[in-house]
Formats: sequence, C-alpha cells, structure tokens
Amino acid sequence: MRLLLLSNSRNPGSGYLEHARAEIADFLGPGPRRLAFIPYAAVTISLDDYLARVKEVFGALGHAVESVHEDDPVEVIREADGIIVGGGNSFRLLERLQREELVGRIRKRVRDGAVYIGWSAGANLACPTIRTTNDMPIVEPHSFEALGLVPFQINPHYTDGVVPNHGGETRAERLAEFLAVNPTVRVAGLPEGTWLRREGPRLGLGGPQGIKLFEGGRPVREVRAGESLDFLLG
Repeated sequence: MRLLLLSNSRNPGSGYLEHARAEIADFLGPGPRRLAFIPYAAVTISLDDYLARVKEVFGALGHAVESVHEDDPVEVIREADGIIVGGGNSFRLLERLQREELVGRIRKRVRDGAVYIGWSAGANLACPTIRTTNDMPIVEPHSFEALGLVPFQINPHYTDGVVPNHGGETRAERLAEFLAVNPTVRVAGLPEGTWLRREGPRLGLGGPQGIKLFEGGRPVREVRAGESLDFLLG
C-alpha cells in the first residue's frame, strides 16, 4: 500500500496544503492521475466548495479530481487511481461513509493498488479506528472502526501546548487516558506540518519537526525526520 497521511491542511500564513505540495507531487508522480475525493468530513462548508478548493491544488499538479458526491460513489471509487480524504469532523466523515457503505470499498481499492492521501480526519480514517481524533462527536456512527490501512492510531494536530489559565487536560493527558484502557495500541502524535508516508513495508516521516509516539507502559518517545518508523507496521 501507498499512503500519505498529513496532520493538517494549512500552516499559519500559508495556502491550502501549500506546506506539503512538494511531497504530494512526489508521492503522486507526474500523472495525470484520476483521483476520487471524499469530502464528507465537511460541516461548515458545502461539499461543492470543498471540492473546488481541492481541485485547485491537485489540478495545479496535473491531476483530475472527482468527488463521490457528484456521481455514483461506487463507480468513482472503482475507477480512481487514488483516494483523497479531506479533513473536517471525523465522526461526520465515518458516519456518512458507513451510511453509503463505502468503508469497505475504499479499503479494498487502496489494498488493490490505489494510492491514498488523507489529512486531519482523512489521516484518522486510515487508522484501525477514529478513537484518537480531537473532534466532537456531532453525529453517531455505527461503530468507530475505520479503514485499518495502518496498524496504529494517529492523533492529528498534536500539540504539547498548555493554554494559560485553563484547567482542562493536555493532549498528552488525553492520550494517556486512551492508553490506560487500550495498553497494546500505539499512537503517533503528528504536530502541525508533519506527515507519514507509507511505501509498502516502509514508513517515513516528513515535515520540519518530529512526532510523539505513545505506547502503553512506556515513556513518550520523540521520533525525528530521518528515523525509521517501519516498526510501527510490524
């Protein structure tokens, strides 16, 4: 399988997916490729507006994008060379995919050779479940089971930041709660501007900073760009 899983779509002061466009271009190759877009994580913007935003980015790289909301989604996914899953709300994304019976179809298409690019909620969807999302459960999916394209969990938008005068849990404390009841699951905390790239049995890290790796019963480990993450696929 070939996957590109990004923490976020926009860095402060930069355009949409601008920070990762060189990586996306390298990942997709010269093209043209036919890409199926899954916009269902959108909540506060229309699916048409979301598609226009994504088309602008990938069109500039020489690739054609068709959204599953425009036509028969089964056919769009079947004919695609790659699947793009945008960010937004992970619960909304999974609920809509389950309702339209597309989870298994996307999983099969990627395992059969279609490339996969996901950011934020789209990165969560590639995991075994969406249980390490940061999103509010604004809708209720049938289950939290996701695509399972990687055997570990991702927490996008990971931050060590602490809000002054705020008594709520930090992100690390929330993930410690997750591991307390799921001690055998690994969680990769991806800060803004970072991504994971899977090429078959290889897993690499991109972006200007490292990621945090959370494992039950072990200290939090920081992994820097250039270090192998292949063991996460084992």
